[in-house]
Amino acid sequence: MPIHDSEIAEMEHGMSVDPSHKPGHGLPIRYFLVAWIMVLSAVAFMDRTNVSIAGIHISREFRIDNAHLGWVFSAFLIGYGLFQIPGGMLARRFGPRRLLAISVTWWAIFIALTAMAPPGVHGALWLLIAIRFSLGAGEAIMFPAANQFVERWFPIAERGKANGIIFAGVGLGAGLTPPLLTAIILAFGWRASFSFCATLGVVAGVIWYLSARNTPEEHPLVRAAELQRIVTGRGDLPGRAKTARSESGLKAKAPWRRICTSKEVLAISFSYFAYGYVAWIFFSWFYIYLAQVRGLNLKTSALYSMMPFIAMSAGSLVGGVASDWLARNLSARAGRCYLPALAQAGTAVLLLVGSRAHDASVASVVLACGAGAMYVSQSCFWSVTADYAGEFAGVVSGAMNMGGQMGGAVTASLTPLIASRFGWEASFLTAASLATMGALAWLMVNPDARLAKTGNSQAIC
Repeated sequence: MPIHDSEIAEMEHGMSVDPSHKPGHGLPIRYFLVAWIMVLSAVAFMDRTNVSIAGIHISREFRIDNAHLGWVFSAFLIGYGLFQIPGGMLARRFGPRRLLAISVTWWAIFIALTAMAPPGVHGALWLLIAIRFSLGAGEAIMFPAANQFVERWFPIAERGKANGIIFAGVGLGAGLTPPLLTAIILAFGWRASFSFCATLGVVAGVIWYLSARNTPEEHPLVRAAELQRIVTGRGDLPGRAKTARSESGLKAKAPWRRICTSKEVLAISFSYFAYGYVAWIFFSWFYIYLAQVRGLNLKTSALYSMMPFIAMSAGSLVGGVASDWLARNLSARAGRCYLPALAQAGTAVLLLVGSRAHDASVASVVLACGAGAMYVSQSCFWSVTADYAGEFAGVVSGAMNMGGQMGGAVTASLTPLIASRFGWEASFLTAASLATMGALAWLMVNPDARLAKTGNSQAIC
């Protein structure tokens, strides 16, 4: 394959070149597919945060106070957290293409059921809890399957950027939710906003299923040069079969004992618990905090509540690129461990400063910067688990994500409880303390460690 002058110049400057990216041929297909996962991620977070935007209306219609509304928020996260590991196992068995499509369809069904809850129904609280739990169980497939996709489709050197793109969708979806759904709610009522989310999910899922494949080897649009770059750079163990099958012809069992006792998995999962605790303050309570505590009206609250999610998208993209650059030019530890540790420590400081600001606009900006700083660390969690776990990326990242969602479930109910007894500053102080501990946990992680050194560990923990 001829080498272009621009590629020679890049090589002379020590830059890596993607041989699949030829002038005039556009981006490699793997980046189109990961961009669509970003869209699915945006839809997923629109589906999970819409209840926060509609929460004031739902609580009025069904006479649910903030403490019990927190139960509804937590129900989603409990279902989401409990099904992370099963979701990762299913993603490994059936592949991310089919599982992501099924997951999106599941979301749409339960979002539609939320809109169908009749006014004045007896036991509305428990009905909403059951629906949100089921929605969470379906969404649990999303990110373990996405990480399984990244492990098969991206070289190790590009996984920070790939995950940065995926999780930019978190901020995009959560950021678009307040103004978009507020407009729909004001015009047509809160139920219409849920119907809109359900329809959007179905469309996004169909497009994904038609365009994606489980591996680059299966995709007809992947060129030979791109395939070579992916296969040689993704860190397959010597002798690993394409389908990762054992001697019996079945997929090899996950080495559960090694997963459950790994200090890398335990440290990252704890750090992600802290991460989830902080993130879900913004997803579940920030809109209500601005309206009820800071005294902003509905439209102004929607505008200001966009800011953390815009910062999250920017933080995801910047963090993903920075992680790959630092890992390539300094060390894997600098790019994959020190960066997220500094980001989470910075979040702790910004939460403390923002919660004590007297002006609502200043508080919103500073707290939004805290959310953005937190998301600088996002791609590192998923890149490290993909590198560490290899073919078990979906399973291990599911275990990690379960920790994050348990953190979110705790904050959904604990945050309003702390705020009602000690004030909102105390709620943010708790979050800042956890962010600090999450930062320290990264210092225990070895980014060069690998789960399947031999591939023959079958023990169950």
